[in-house]
Amino acid sequence: MQEVNKFIHDIVKSSDPVYITFDVDCLDPAFAPGTGNPVVSGLSNAQALPILHSLGDLNLIGMDIVEVAPAYDHAEITALAAATIGHDYLCLLAQKNGAQTCSIGTKLDEKQSGNAKI
Repeated sequence: MQEVNKFIHDIVKSSDPVYITFDVDCLDPAFAPGTGNPVVSGLSNAQALPILHSLGDLNLIGMDIVEVAPAYDHAEITALAAATIGHDYLCLLAQKNGAQTCSIGTKLDEKQSGNAKI
């Protein structure tokens, strides 16, 4: 995905206003079956999210997420994917406006704090 990141940053200047339209059709139907035009061999969530995360240094002005069709997805995983994408975009905006990042939970090699026993 580094090639995609480089391609975007070669075209878009950091001062350019950037509006993102995320089309859920780009995700493989295994990750987003509830869409009007499923794309076999599309991106996984694990491939799409880092691309979005790499845009945090651009002048983001807005975003929409399109082609979510709940009627085609009885398990609602497409809506969850779209909600995660929207959430991560809002986190990018928060970070641009001074929010600090922090890790949640503990690493496997760290002991938990409090009364929990390991």
